[in-house]
Amino acid sequence: MQYILRYGAMRRLGIFGSNREKELARGTRVIARTDRGLEVGEILSEATEAAIAHLDDPVKGPILRVMSAEDENEIFRLRSQERIEWDKCREQVTQHGLDLKLIDVEHIFGGERIIIYYLAEGRIDFRELVRALAAEFQTRIEMRQIGVRDEAKLLADYGDCGKPVCCNTHLSEMPPVSMKMAKLQKATLDPTKISGRCGRLKCCLRYEYDTYEELKKDLPPIGSDVVTNQGRAQVLAQEILAGQLMVQTEDSRRILIDASDVLTVLSRGKGRKRKPAKKQPAVQENPGKEPTKTKRKKKETTRKDDNKDGANPDKPE
Repeated sequence: MQYILRYGAMRRLGIFGSNREKELARGTRVIARTDRGLEVGEILSEATEAAIAHLDDPVKGPILRVMSAEDENEIFRLRSQERIEWDKCREQVTQHGLDLKLIDVEHIFGGERIIIYYLAEGRIDFRELVRALAAEFQTRIEMRQIGVRDEAKLLADYGDCGKPVCCNTHLSEMPPVSMKMAKLQKATLDPTKISGRCGRLKCCLRYEYDTYEELKKDLPPIGSDVVTNQGRAQVLAQEILAGQLMVQTEDSRRILIDASDVLTVLSRGKGRKRKPAKKQPAVQENPGKEPTKTKRKKKETTRKDDNKDGANPDKPE
């Protein structure tokens, strides 16, 4: 039987098969062979067609066994060893003068490799660092550059909602999030309240965005002229989840109505209207010198007009 397995510090997903006759329950910890070596994994579900459809090019491999007490002791030993490896890595980074921020060190269960996660502004030449670390730990060293969202995935624990952060539980990929999603859901635009542990917009703003988009299609856009049970009116605002509209009637009353009370849409608006930008007055370069130049030209023109008869002004008559 095949299962969806989650493994590794970055919580990767893969499809792994087991020869056991007894079905493995969700949450069972197992030892599996991945593309990186022997690793500890957690059973998420059976690998049905519906579940596999949500995975993008998943890793495949065999499940070797259910974790034993000896495996638990080995994991405890590796976690203690990772602290020593972290200190050694930080020491080597300082010695080589590399401009990077060390985030985490992952020692694969089977000992095939050590993966070092780091943050950096650009590309780093860490060849000398890898040689030094490989000689120190006598195993393969893999350097993995990550972003700030991945840093939260590795280190963060709980979010503002009081639950474990999404990137460290069920999210295998971080979806793109924009300020447009927050505005559509009428969330506060205070960056401190809509930013997650990574300092970027919260991933949960993406969860209901598609639902808001679908519901919004059934409502007249802002600025539309409509006919309601109470007469003609103009749409001023939308309450998308409630399916309601704030409208202004012809007698300048503002009322909240259900979208079902709209009988006809006379003209559809284009959404929120932006205020026209104020035109900035043209700024003259060197404002102090320009008047003097103009005055000089005017003076020269006056002298030419006074001497139209061809007389030399410097020669006495």
